[in-house]
Formats: sequence, C-alpha cells, structure tokens
Amino acid sequence: MKYIRNFMVMAFAIAMLSFVTVNAQTSTKGLTDLEKKVRKQILMLPNYGLFDHIAYKVDGGTVTLYGKTASLGTRKGAERAVKRLDGVIEVVNNIEDLPPSSFDNQIRRQVVREFVGTGGVYPYISGVNPQVRIIVENGRVTLEGYVPNKGTSNLMYLLANRVPGTFAVTNNLIVS
Repeated sequence: MKYIRNFMVMAFAIAMLSFVTVNAQTSTKGLTDLEKKVRKQILMLPNYGLFDHIAYKVDGGTVTLYGKTASLGTRKGAERAVKRLDGVIEVVNNIEDLPPSSFDNQIRRQVVREFVGTGGVYPYISGVNPQVRIIVENGRVTLEGYVPNKGTSNLMYLLANRVPGTFAVTNNLIVS
C-alpha cells in the first residue's frame, strides 16, 4: 500500500512538472561589477561542485564569503581567488569545511541517485555549475540553489527525505 501511494505521489509530481518550461538561470541583472567578478571567480573554482555551496556579500571593498564545502581546498581557494580581484580590500572567509564522513558520503550518493532516477529533477543537478547544490552535514541534508517553480522544489525535498539515514532535510531552494 505504501509503495502504491509513493508511486502515485511521484507520478502526480512528474505530471505537474511536465507542463513547466521555465529556465531557472541565476541572473546577474542588478549586480555591481564587483559582485559579478566575485560570482565568476567562485563558479570557476576547480573543486567547486554539487556538494559545495558558497554565497557572498559585497559591502564596498569588503567581501564576506559564507557557506559550506565538502571539497578540500575550496574554502581557501575561494578566499585566494576573490582576494586577487581589483576593488577587493578585505575578504572575510566564513565558509565552513564539512568534516569528512563516509556516512555523509553515502547519503550524498543516495540523494543524487534519487534525483537522477526522477527525470524532471536531473537537469538541476547536472553540468559543471548545477543550479541546485546538496549539502550533507552529520546526516542533515540542505538543498541550496534555484528552481523554476514550487513543484520542483517540493519534489526535490520529498526525494531527499526518502533517503535512509537522513535525519532532516532543509529546503532552501529559491523559486525564480
């Protein structure tokens, strides 16, 4: 009975997503030149991937970096890359390095497997610069990024919640 109910929920969610064709690209419209440069430097980091999330705030010549990274070296690499930019006077690095954990790695793999198994969700986690990022810390999953509609956001939340061993899921996805 539970299997049938889950199947019906997934079928309904996929049907709703099939009517949507909006592209969820993050826009650089309204950003200052320095903010655009910082964004570009972060996206060009060699180890910045699906399991990392770095955000920033520019206040004059001070850039504050925050977020969480699972990739070793990404935290310091982001600070070095942003420091080199013209117009940056100071970099405050509040990025947290996530501790290495085979338990969290297993959850990461299973969340990706859930997303890949659902056709409407896969495009948001694929590519060099995915629109959605998956942060796993001590069994807690946080979804960060941009999606085109609330249905996609809810579907990703439900899929991440199905993963065994996950204690909690926080949905920080922004509908654009």
